[in-house]
Amino acid sequence: MSPAEYDVAIIGGGPAGATAAYELAKSGASVLLLDREGRPKPCGGAVPPRLIEDFAIPSEQIVARVGSARIISPKSQAVEMTIDGHRRRAGTSYVGMVDREHFDRWLRRRAQAAGAHVEQGTFDRVEERTGGGFALNYRDAKGARVSCRSRLVIGADGANSAVRRQMFSPAARPPYVFAYHEIVCSPESGDFDKSRCDVVYDGAISPDFYGWVFPHGPVTSVGVGSAKKGFDLKAATSELRRRSGLGDAEIVRREGAPLPLYPLKRFDNGRGVLLIGDAAGVVAPSSGEGIYYAMCSGELAGHAALEALRTNDVRALKSVRSEFGRMHGRTFFILRMMQYFWYSSDGRRERFVSMCRDPDVQKLTWESYLDKKIVRREPMAHLRVFLKDMSHLMGIAKA
Repeated sequence: MSPAEYDVAIIGGGPAGATAAYELAKSGASVLLLDREGRPKPCGGAVPPRLIEDFAIPSEQIVARVGSARIISPKSQAVEMTIDGHRRRAGTSYVGMVDREHFDRWLRRRAQAAGAHVEQGTFDRVEERTGGGFALNYRDAKGARVSCRSRLVIGADGANSAVRRQMFSPAARPPYVFAYHEIVCSPESGDFDKSRCDVVYDGAISPDFYGWVFPHGPVTSVGVGSAKKGFDLKAATSELRRRSGLGDAEIVRREGAPLPLYPLKRFDNGRGVLLIGDAAGVVAPSSGEGIYYAMCSGELAGHAALEALRTNDVRALKSVRSEFGRMHGRTFFILRMMQYFWYSSDGRRERFVSMCRDPDVQKLTWESYLDKKIVRREPMAHLRVFLKDMSHLMGIAKA
């Protein structure tokens, strides 16, 4: 039998790959979506209202609704940031929480319902064919070797992308933060608040990033990220669980993976291969947020791939990087500078948490997060935040 042929082969069925497959399939393209089931990545699972609205996520996928975040400093200074009153647009005023194991599977099923061929298997190799297109090899769920062909390839296979390693220069590799989390059973009694996320800025928990406690209804994600080699993420997570009153909570599962620190300079290789999601580095600096940006890159990839198929010109794939930068480049730059400065020492973390008490800081933070763009409508609020920020930078303000 001749190998199956597709317009687009997508390697990786997480939020990025599944969204790209859905966009392509609903427009009539033939799509292979290859995914290794049963490998959810460590992720707090937070999704903003913008994602829920833009990608039509049904309410049953939202396992918890968070109305506030508590920011905790190295000296245990705790600042609660409540969402209420900070929603600009009509719609929800909470942060939704998803369980990646079930959420990713739902996204793949949606792509399949739109017409994508979803295959469970392990990617092996992709090669360019003489005369154009690609030959792919993978093992199916039973371990059998399978070959297929496609006109385009989209790599959505995570931070350690095999597609990137095979089809891009070795230099196309962003620096990483390594993340580890434990999913534990949420307490049914006591002081544990299932409607609040905790974000811990403490060098003992993470020397260069942060720790998190994110409730998902019946379970809670407790995790830590760090780029520092040799730092014991598991020990830090155990300490964070102890501090949060979850030291004796039953552990459901443990997961770890690298998270890229910033996007690649180029998402396509100029020959018909495109990277999206973690493979392209579209994870927000300072926060590590990736689900919304992954799905955004997947949607852009679907549109660009359709144009490349229509025109038979792979240069259309370049638009994904430029359009993503236009939409989110300013936000990523600000977050990157914020991480570089405020996460560099416990003294600066202490000042950073103090800044979070300010109503202007809270207002701009929530409005920018919930709508996924830097809010520009109140220049005086920005000016006040800038002046306060400078007073903390120069050590004038009290921590």
